[in-house]
Amino acid sequence: MPSAQQVPMTTKQQETIAPHGGHLVNRVASPAEKAEFLAQQDTLPRLQLDDRAFSDLVMIAIGGFSPIQGFMEQQDYDRVVDEMRLANGLPWSVPVTLSVDEDVAETLEEGIWVRLDDKTGRFVGILELTQKYRYSKAHEAINVYRTDEDKHPGVAVVYNQGPINLAGPVWLLERDPHPLFPKYQIDPAAARALFVERGWKTVVGFQTRNPIHRAHEYIQKCALETVDGLFLHPLVGATKSDDIPADVRMRCYEIMMEHYFPQDRVILAINPSAMRYAGPREAIFHALIRKNYGCTHFIVGRDHAGVGDYYGTYDAQQIFDEFEPNELGIVPMKFEHAFYCKRTGQMATAKTSPSGPEDRIHLSGTKVRAMLRKGELPPPQFSRSEVAQELARAMQAQAEAQA
Repeated sequence: MPSAQQVPMTTKQQETIAPHGGHLVNRVASPAEKAEFLAQQDTLPRLQLDDRAFSDLVMIAIGGFSPIQGFMEQQDYDRVVDEMRLANGLPWSVPVTLSVDEDVAETLEEGIWVRLDDKTGRFVGILELTQKYRYSKAHEAINVYRTDEDKHPGVAVVYNQGPINLAGPVWLLERDPHPLFPKYQIDPAAARALFVERGWKTVVGFQTRNPIHRAHEYIQKCALETVDGLFLHPLVGATKSDDIPADVRMRCYEIMMEHYFPQDRVILAINPSAMRYAGPREAIFHALIRKNYGCTHFIVGRDHAGVGDYYGTYDAQQIFDEFEPNELGIVPMKFEHAFYCKRTGQMATAKTSPSGPEDRIHLSGTKVRAMLRKGELPPPQFSRSEVAQELARAMQAQAEAQA
């Protein structure tokens, strides 16, 4: 059986923040391991991964989910769901599991290798099956998502997946360039090396699944005033069907990088993981991922990773207070809801604006999507004009394709 790998670090790289758990996991198969797996590919039982499971496989392999080395065994799963900790006590807020139907689980014996294919049937990885176990979908939904309503997209995923979890360490057969954004594929080890190369001791990470707007820009630049660098890290894994597509969002960030950010102090890279829409718990999850990429700070804004009305406006900030100081190993930077203040003519929050509600322009991503579908451009107080035009073009093209 191939042994687990850790990414070796140079002395300079060790000057950056330590990965979660102390070591950056590497589960990308070595040439010898890959040859061994390929030699047996036609004799191994096969499982086809959906988009989220494939994203999880990639994130485990590149160290984005360090210290996790595979899909969770029951002792880790139970404690994560109940207490937001791994079995060894290390903070971790969201279960990372591979669920299958009972008839599939019955064909697999613990101790074997399982071939993992992507949704096209391509051989992409190996699971060393160490454990099969049942779990309560309702219990996971209530604890992780704070609701058992199947209208919640994260809960719907849990309810629609199989009742048996397969667990064990994994290997990614090969780290392929991203099909859409190869130049922005900067994995954790490379990101850490890049931060060192630029001399950044403090780096703030920013998570989003939405196109960038003026409120995002405002809090990003406020954070950048206090650290050496900004790591713009939009998520490009699986999202809801009504979210703006990843390629459109990335074009918006490219526009912002070209016109509105100091390029020597900002790095744009993709986060290949999938959205859970788990609100507060996912805020912790996102922070730990950015810690693994080498960030020392993490921006947490209004309703981080939320959906609908399932979470309070600042629940995702308050959850950080449930951990001891320094226990997470990354500093949350908490920002209030930003808006355009008509009295001062600039972006602000309630902490800095002298105006009342009547002089504050708030627009949510949901409202902007509705405007774009009607052919209306978001106002300049909400979105840079170049970004608004790009979003409008994309929405129009989508509408024409569906006509």
